[in-house]
Amino acid sequence: MTVIAVAQLEPRLGDLPGNLERSVQAIRRAHAAGAEIIVLPELASSGYMFASRAEAYAASEVAGAGPVTTAWRALADELDVIVVAGFPERDGERLYNAAFMAVPHLGTTVYRKVHLWDEEALYFEPGDLGFPVVPTRHGRLGMLICYDGWFPESYRTLALAGADVVCVPTNWVPIPGQRAEASAMAVTLSMAAAHSNGLVIAAAARVGGERGQDFIGQSTIIDHTGWPVAGPADATGITQLLADVDISQIRRSRSWGNFNNPVRDRRPDQYQGLG
Repeated sequence: MTVIAVAQLEPRLGDLPGNLERSVQAIRRAHAAGAEIIVLPELASSGYMFASRAEAYAASEVAGAGPVTTAWRALADELDVIVVAGFPERDGERLYNAAFMAVPHLGTTVYRKVHLWDEEALYFEPGDLGFPVVPTRHGRLGMLICYDGWFPESYRTLALAGADVVCVPTNWVPIPGQRAEASAMAVTLSMAAAHSNGLVIAAAARVGGERGQDFIGQSTIIDHTGWPVAGPADATGITQLLADVDISQIRRSRSWGNFNNPVRDRRPDQYQGLG
């Protein structure tokens, strides 16, 4: 069994030292609770609602060389845990909404958000590294960020590449038609993706608000059958969710009955007009 934690936090826009400390505390809390894979929200190091590209650039860093990603990598080694967290990545003059994965004593991987949401397109470049899958002692791990989850192709690409668990740093926001008594559409989409691809999905969301934008929390860990095994968390609280995951069971039970497997049963020859 592998213990996964998602940390629901409230980053503060532009408070880089404070956000780093909040992330370090969250990682240490999750480790103390037994977590082996720890996921933090999207842009956890910086906050989200940038007013200009200059503000986003000032909050960014080179992956593995800046203070935040260096600290996350050091914590992964110190605590022997896998850390996945969101940050604004600088690559020369280019900026990316990125997720950083540190695997203890092995290395780091960066995922760059492929599908940009709203005004992110003013400051960030669309991701250009594809959808990496990282082999670890806890199985094969992929990453997505927030709006990527609205595209079935994102999860299906990771499933076809052999992923077992998808770590999703996210900043979910209210959408039109959202009912107060219902789970977020993002949770529903995540459940559907887990079910139809046989993947565990660990989504760490944020709470609070910035510059008039509210964030709705509801972090969750979803089993490969499509049902939440932790959460969804509430919409306002800073909290931590943990769940035990059996990687061997994920791989053993992707088929439905004797004849059906939703990944294997695809009919690409019949899917006309898909780009």
